[in-house]
Amino acid sequence: MTTSTPDVDLYSLELTDDPVVQNEVFLKIFNSGDGAAFDNLYRDDAISNLTGGPLTGEARTKGIIELLAKGPTLNSVVKHSYTADDVTLIVVDFELGLPGEDGELVQIKGTCTDVIRRVEDGKWMMAVDRPVADITV
Repeated sequence: MTTSTPDVDLYSLELTDDPVVQNEVFLKIFNSGDGAAFDNLYRDDAISNLTGGPLTGEARTKGIIELLAKGPTLNSVVKHSYTADDVTLIVVDFELGLPGEDGELVQIKGTCTDVIRRVEDGKWMMAVDRPVADITV
């Protein structure tokens, strides 16, 4: 199910150095179902395991767009955050609802790590998205 966010320009939302705000932005865009907007949070060279394997570049973009078009849901809570200059490591507990073959959401829970990095213009962008770590169904 896609969550409607009519008053929010998803392409204007940005990650910040505040892990709680970063998580809120990440969730809002993911749950919107707009894969292109979600991929906009990533550095060009970022790696994402969101689709089940490490992807980067055009393959990552395509995988994210296709996945979010299926209507998954995501909820996460920041457990730890560590920042060193322009890099932040974030540890989150997550619940991911992935549509199964019958259309019902299969709930996956786990803990994962993400790395965001501040780029030249000062924006924070996703560098490593590893949501498949320590999964329980």
